[in-house]
Amino acid sequence: MNRGQGLKHQLPYPYDQDLSGVLRRLNRRTPASRGRLANDPVTAAYLAAGMRLIETHLGPQAVRTPVDPEDENSIERPLLSFLSQRSVAAEVGNNPTPFPQRGSVSTLRSTWSHHSDYIADLLRFGLWAYHPNHCDATEAADILGQILDGPHFVEAIHRMGFWNVLTLVDRPRFRLELIATAAAEGDEVIQKAMAETYQEILEPWKEICAELLSARGGRLRPGITIETFVDLITAVMEGVALHALAAPDTGIIDRAKGRTLAGTALLALIRGCIERADQADGLTLEQAVEAMVYTHPTQTPPLQRTWEDLTTTWRYVAPAPS
Repeated sequence: MNRGQGLKHQLPYPYDQDLSGVLRRLNRRTPASRGRLANDPVTAAYLAAGMRLIETHLGPQAVRTPVDPEDENSIERPLLSFLSQRSVAAEVGNNPTPFPQRGSVSTLRSTWSHHSDYIADLLRFGLWAYHPNHCDATEAADILGQILDGPHFVEAIHRMGFWNVLTLVDRPRFRLELIATAAAEGDEVIQKAMAETYQEILEPWKEICAELLSARGGRLRPGITIETFVDLITAVMEGVALHALAAPDTGIIDRAKGRTLAGTALLALIRGCIERADQADGLTLEQAVEAMVYTHPTQTPPLQRTWEDLTTTWRYVAPAPS
């Protein structure tokens, strides 16, 4: 084992993992040379520096630097400017042991020929590295077990919504994702990295949703696929988390009760997109909504009928006025 390989295994998780499938924009011609460079401790040093800058500038508990010392609201509002080549190279010097601590712009350029290549690989690594802390089903195994066959399905759905939103709001990954999305416009390299990462993260949840449907005797309405259903859930979770980040005091998250708006939204999606397999009406979502809006009941609702019966009876038994 050479010195580089020995140091690689001393690095903390996830830098000690095989990154050849994660880093895809490295400045090497052959797959073998890219694989060696992906697992070089020097490459890990630049990734660690970039990740530390991301957490410092994006949060949680991000460092906000006033531009004007006399104006506390004049903070810097960077997008990805804090990840300039010079900033990353300088930050390598702050790496903890056993990471390499000597960085330079020339070495960074040798590893990634273009800065957008470094940003794309850093984003891909960051989203991959935070995956276990973001949406790994094993972290929610207890909740998923309750959803599969527990006696309190609705409560379990609320717990799932609460857990999912907090993994977004309380951890750096979601902030990285938001910034990356904004930075991806007009940059095909970053756009491709984001699309690939989304696909890798969401794929396991398609299997989980299919298993949940089968376990509870449900099926998706015609026209709604597993892919569509998972995309809807993702959009709801991220939308609620974005709202909570932007307006944290509006009650979107109730930490004391373990509730979020996301749980209510999940129940609404389940009610609208899923029907019992043994009682299916076969209607698409659009048809079901149209039927709800335009189909008039053939009978008077029970409460109204009871009131009419009472008033009719009263008219007949009341004494005639003298």
